[in-house]
Amino acid sequence: MAFKSILTVTTDPAGTGPQIDAAIALARREDAHLDVLCIGVDVTQTGYYYAGATAILTQEAYNQAKEEAAQAEAAVRNRLAAEDVRWGVETAVAQIGALSGPVAMQARYSDIVILPKPYGPKGSQAAEAVLEAALFEGRAPVLVLPDGYSDAKFGQRIVLSWNQSNESLRAARVALPVLKAATLVDITVIDPPTHGPERSDPGGMLSQLLSRHGVHTEVSVLAKTLPKTSEILARHVRDVNADLVVMGAYGHSRFREAILGGTTRNMLEHAEVPVLMAH
Repeated sequence: MAFKSILTVTTDPAGTGPQIDAAIALARREDAHLDVLCIGVDVTQTGYYYAGATAILTQEAYNQAKEEAAQAEAAVRNRLAAEDVRWGVETAVAQIGALSGPVAMQARYSDIVILPKPYGPKGSQAAEAVLEAALFEGRAPVLVLPDGYSDAKFGQRIVLSWNQSNESLRAARVALPVLKAATLVDITVIDPPTHGPERSDPGGMLSQLLSRHGVHTEVSVLAKTLPKTSEILARHVRDVNADLVVMGAYGHSRFREAILGGTTRNMLEHAEVPVLMAH
């Protein structure tokens, strides 16, 4: 496999355990270098306070964010000190609306970014911002881990979600090292258009491309028997006993996904296995 620079980002000093464990396991498996970015998040919104209070509250919030970044750095360094992988740790402090800066700078020069699930009971606005920064500004593939997932035992049986979009093609290309190492890649097509360019052979051209790289593929064409595409995909993952999903991310605008929902958001909200995404 070809993931030699792995990045993970933490914004919560108390919730880094499984995420760091999984990142270490993958770095060891790939003989890769692991970088950890610890960000202290300043949640203040300048301009929302009464006159004279802004400077005091801003400084207090900055100091708290800086302390949280330092606590996260100390915890991560302590966790990594005894490990047999190459690693580095950096810290940053950023307001909630400016997280994309430090995240994108690191993600641009990483082969893959490992992040926790940003939605659900353990999710947060900061985690969502970090995910979007890595995908959109950093242009990096992102491996999203389910709650509590802490190892690198994935990638043997893969469901590759395919809908002929630019996003799904990009995901297939960046995931090629993982796909080549898998024992099975199930190209899953849900409710393909009857008049599309692949109407007579859904997933066939992608299967041909991957097979020339030595990928063992099968194609599953599924009817839309449930209201949400994500529900059908999740059920299929369970049916074929897959341990990884590869999919394109955010085919619609992020605003539409946030307000109305979408396959990406819904899939991540209920993910039971790691999801490798690219945009």
